[in-house]
Amino acid sequence: MTPQSLTLGYMPGGTPAKWARIWAQRHPDVTLHLHPVAAADAADAVRDGTVDLTLLRLPADTTGLAVIPLYEETTVVVVPTDHVVTAADEISAADLDGEPTLLPLDHVVDWPDVPGHPVDYRPETTEAAIELVATGMGALIVPQSLARLYHRKDLTYRPIVDAPTCAVALAFPEGAPSEHVEEFIGIVRGRRPGSSRGQAQPPPKRSAREKTLAKQAARAAAGRIPRKPVRAKRGRR
Repeated sequence: MTPQSLTLGYMPGGTPAKWARIWAQRHPDVTLHLHPVAAADAADAVRDGTVDLTLLRLPADTTGLAVIPLYEETTVVVVPTDHVVTAADEISAADLDGEPTLLPLDHVVDWPDVPGHPVDYRPETTEAAIELVATGMGALIVPQSLARLYHRKDLTYRPIVDAPTCAVALAFPEGAPSEHVEEFIGIVRGRRPGSSRGQAQPPPKRSAREKTLAKQAARAAAGRIPRKPVRAKRGRR
């Protein structure tokens, strides 16, 4: 018997709420558990069976996993509200030349040459780094969703136009997905109810002529009218 539950992992900044609402509408008898995971642990959570599938950021070690890219996130810099870069709506990497920058141990932006001057001390988490930004210790480069997640009144952020984007993907075990995983993939991909891969598709719509023929056949079978073919109308010459 298919288990009547599904567990979805999501890293900080992941936003599965919309998909969870659709799931609840389509599958009210199957509980969707939302399980928070650290960004660095998301792939392992699938491999060890903690979750059935997960949102994660790429690049990541996806050995043994099937991965569906979902969207790209804008990369931003988080700074105090009175920082000089806030004078512009968006900045370039060159605007951070010489700026102290914090690189937490869970840094997720795939940018080998992070601009600015990296601070020697590396906080363990992005959340801890946000606290240090507020003290003026340095700027922090993160995906936009993390800047929003850890928003506070004394900080703001600006997009970095020439920074690499941050890819978000859905990962699940390799091989044929389970029924529930396949259904969730369909929701993420925007499939309508009943149109998931592997299910029968609805029959094509009939033309007006086909509908008329069907009605005549039904009436003839009921003895109402003789069964006659429908003749196409000719246009005037």
